[in-house]
Amino acid sequence: MRRPSHISLNRRSPDLREDQTSPTVGCITTEVLLTESFDHSSITALRHVVASRVGTAGLSGERLDDFVVAVNELLTNAVRHGGGLGRVALWRQDGDLVCEVSDSGAGLAEPGPLAHVRPAADQPGGWGLWLAQELTDSFQLTTGNGGTTVRVSSRLSLSES
Repeated sequence: MRRPSHISLNRRSPDLREDQTSPTVGCITTEVLLTESFDHSSITALRHVVASRVGTAGLSGERLDDFVVAVNELLTNAVRHGGGLGRVALWRQDGDLVCEVSDSGAGLAEPGPLAHVRPAADQPGGWGLWLAQELTDSFQLTTGNGGTTVRVSSRLSLSES
């Protein structure tokens, strides 16, 4: 039995009084742009919806194209390797666009270095996770017997980084 593989940090922040705000955190906002279940028949339409929503949210040019390609790879992987069905959520959080794609498949056998190593040029598959990581600003993968979830994000403005 494989255990879930993921990275998580649990840090306790100092207790604040109810009338006190954090000196390092401004206004935190989250705007949900999309949440939907999908299968193979809906990937193309979903890719167009994602492109439209992230464009409206402020991503443009090559960064918009890269983000959409990354999300499309995750959608395709969920269908091909995760049992044929998936769930996608897209939201704007502060200065980032965040997308999370989940499936309920058997999980990845070796989740660790998969995304970090470029596949061989003549390898017909295995490019999806690598591309998703290369084309976005952050990449987070959690996998186990209950499925795989990949979260990617891109900054809306490079001047904010």
